[in-house]
Amino acid sequence: MIRTILMLSFWGVLLPLAALICFPWTFLTGDISFLYQVGMWGAFTGVRLAGVRVQTVGLDKLDPARTYIFMSNHVSNIDPPLLLPLIPRRTSVMAKKELFSYPLLGKTMRLGSLVPVDRGNREAGIAAVRAAAEVIRHGINMTIFVEGHRSFDGKLLPFKKGPFYLAEECAVPVVPVTIAGTHYTMPKRRFAIKPGTVTVIFHAPIEPSEFGGRECLTERVRAAINSGLPDEYRS
Repeated sequence: MIRTILMLSFWGVLLPLAALICFPWTFLTGDISFLYQVGMWGAFTGVRLAGVRVQTVGLDKLDPARTYIFMSNHVSNIDPPLLLPLIPRRTSVMAKKELFSYPLLGKTMRLGSLVPVDRGNREAGIAAVRAAAEVIRHGINMTIFVEGHRSFDGKLLPFKKGPFYLAEECAVPVVPVTIAGTHYTMPKRRFAIKPGTVTVIFHAPIEPSEFGGRECLTERVRAAINSGLPDEYRS
């Protein structure tokens, strides 16, 4: 619990500093880079302060000059601050559309090319895929937690279809990602973080020429992510 409070306190101090320095700079220049770098550093540092050690596997398989769609499993609230700072170059994510209604936050998210999504609306989901495709065409990576929700038991949930429509439309490589260990350090509905080691595995990119259709791509991504999970969580 003490380490969790330390993490939250660190973020609590960093946020007003970012508001005073990074936000004005971002709005004046229209350039999100400085704020993005500070945000990624702060996110990763906070989790490390909570006692979470991170091991990465497979980053050497990626070409930093290329644009990818990263598709990851999701079991914990600390998955995003662990994974996103590891992505080479800048990445976008999909976020709840309600967050975009807050003036300061919404403007910042739009400058960062984040994509609003309404999970309960099919038409809005289609619009989100189109918006994400536009972001990718501008050379920004997209990171998606492909199950759509956190898993209670650490095993893979059914995958959402939208990410695979996106991959097919954009024809950029897909990188399956396995996060293993966060189900122990901070499972769903748990507030306190247990110190421990988390392994983030970047599997070999699947090139567009290898997709073989959405169903085939879905199965390949699922098999890759599943292969990196501990034996007790494999389906």
